This record gives sequence, C-alpha cells and structure tokens, in this order.
Amino acid sequence: MASSSSIAYAEAWLPGPGEHQFYTRTYQATGTARATVVFVHGFAEHVGRHEHAHRYWQTKDITVFTFDQRGFGRTALDAEHKSRDAAYGKETFEDQMRDIEFWVQHMKKEHPDLPLFLVGQSMVRGGGLVLSFPTQSKPPPAKESVELLTGVIGMSPLISQTAPVSRLLRKAGAAMALLTPWLPFPAEVPPEDLSHDPAVCNAIDPDPLIKKHGTFRGLADMLSMGEHLLYDTYKNWPKKLPVLLLHGTQDKVTSHKASEELYGKLDAEDKKLSLYEDAYHELTNEPDGVKERFWDECIAWIHAHVLEAHAETARL
Repeated sequence: MASSSSIAYAEAWLPGPGEHQFYTRTYQATGTARATVVFVHGFAEHVGRHEHAHRYWQTKDITVFTFDQRGFGRTALDAEHKSRDAAYGKETFEDQMRDIEFWVQHMKKEHPDLPLFLVGQSMVRGGGLVLSFPTQSKPPPAKESVELLTGVIGMSPLISQTAPVSRLLRKAGAAMALLTPWLPFPAEVPPEDLSHDPAVCNAIDPDPLIKKHGTFRGLADMLSMGEHLLYDTYKNWPKKLPVLLLHGTQDKVTSHKASEELYGKLDAEDKKLSLYEDAYHELTNEPDGVKERFWDECIAWIHAHVLEAHAETARL
C-alpha cells in the first residue's frame, strides 16, 4: 500500500496475458463506488504521472485501475519483478489490445455490479488505444469483452500527429520493423510541448521511468493505428457504446483536427467532443484550473452514464 496523504492506492504485480508481469495500481473510491475505470497511459510514460488525477477521481466515487503498459514504466524496467522477455518499447498493437481486454475482464470480475469505463490518455498512445479497442473486426478483443463497457473516454488521442512523419520515413521504419522489430529508435516528445506548466515539463527528463526511444515495431504500429481507426475501423464502432473525446486546440503532439474528423465519422448514438481552447497535449497537467475543469467534465460524464446504465437495468 502506498500513500502521499490519507488517500491511498494499492500496488500489485499481477500476471496478464501469457503470464507477463504488470505493475498495477488500484485507487479505491473513498466513498461508495459508483463506477470503475480501467485507465491506459500513453507512450513512453507510466501510471505514476497520473497519480494526482486518479487520487482526485477516487474522491468522486470512482475506483480506478491502471497499469504500466507492456514495454513501458516498471513493467519494462523493474529488474526485480519484470518478465524475463520484457524490454522498453517491446510491444505490438495486438499485444496491447489483448492486454486491455485482459484488464477489462479483470475489473469486471472484481466489480461485477458496477458500470465499467475504459479511459485512455495519449502521450501519443493511450487515447488512441482505447478508441481502437471497440473497433477491431477480429479478436482481440472479443465482442463479449467490448460489451462489458459502459463508455469510452479518449483524451488527446493519437489519430494523427500534429506534424506527421514523412511517408518516406514511415516506409523505411516499417521495413526496419520487419527486419529488426525490437531495435531501439529515437522517439522524443519535447517536454515543453506537453503542458503550459513548467514544473510538469521540468520533471520529464529526470524521470527514470521515461526513456526517449521506442522500437521500430512499436512505433510503426503506433503510427498506423490512428490511420486505421480514422479511415477504416471507425465503421465498427458499436452504436450503443457512448464515447467522449477531449482535446486541446494547441496540442503540438496529436492533432485535435483529427479528433474532430473521427468524431464526425463515428456512428455512435451517444457521442461528445470537447475542445479545450489553447490547451496543450496533456490536459490532465494543464495549469490555471484547466486540469480540474477537464477532470470534472470526465467525472460528470461518467456519473451521467452510470445513472443511464441503472435506468436501463431497471427497464429490463
């Protein structure tokens, strides 16, 4: 158990798909839990960067489960606990779909009576993954796993980059991904592009769990993921699955215009796009009251859909 005040989270190393070891945290709701969340962090970061947000959410009757993704954070770097084949940036899109499905099923088993939401923050990755999760035409995930969800929230998702990599470099990278998939390749996001808060930016480089590289396979999958979603798999979005998209209009990493385009294409009966004027990539780290407004919007959206889920259950 860890805590920086009276509100605590539970840490655990848990086996995921193929017995791969994952570092996990659970932020138990401090009151009576009304909903659960599986939270997926972004590229080249870790769950510890979101502690301030998750501690806030748990005070709003929401239990948050989160994990350092395969290939990142402690899951990739903890010498004592990590899996033998774990390495920084060593992951594929298929791995990540399977991992998310596993933890969605895990949380539903832990809290079968509570509505479950899938939430992703992109430091180029998490938001795109959770939006891709319900759209796959073949497992993973299985249709039954998608049906466990009450709603999906994509925060600054990677649909396309604000400044896209050239097609020539993309083709070269894809070729290298076939030849040497796990060879490290530089992939630095300038810290000053993430937030208007200097303290957030200054904490990036000293963080031992953030590395400035990925792998050829991981980066190739990441860049193609958004394109597939925007131009193809969006057609598979379940009509009855609510979705909330949030993006800053001055995001220098992922394109808010692409989020707008995806929003227009999604054939969901219940969808919302929320743009934050002049905000950078990490809405959860924006100062001057922006992050609190952002959190409150997400929490209010979850609470509203909890009520709808209970109303639907009562009708049945």
